[in-house]
Amino acid sequence: MNTEQRKPNDSVIDVSGDLFASMFSLDLGDGDVDYDAVERIHDGEFGEWTLAAARSGLFPPHAVEALHQSWQKTPRSLLDALLTDADEMTRKRCNIIWAGLDEASSFDTAEYA
Repeated sequence: MNTEQRKPNDSVIDVSGDLFASMFSLDLGDGDVDYDAVERIHDGEFGEWTLAAARSGLFPPHAVEALHQSWQKTPRSLLDALLTDADEMTRKRCNIIWAGLDEASSFDTAEYA
């Protein structure tokens, strides 16, 4: 069967799985949290992770699109997947950053309402 004869696989992509976590984890080599990455995810900027998933060759185009759509619906799901292999302190730091971003965005919304 050649590539043109294959039908797309409609299986659900589990972004919380070990494969995704190992491929797309936050760069935590020195123990520091990438605040900018957490902020980009919070702001709905998923381009780098969508591109990485597409370029990996592990996900068919429809699965990459499904990942992107799921992140748009629930941005926190991407952060949680990226933190799968992180230690407890890193997860706590990211949770604090996320909560601060939530608070800042709700303040901005209330200020202009």
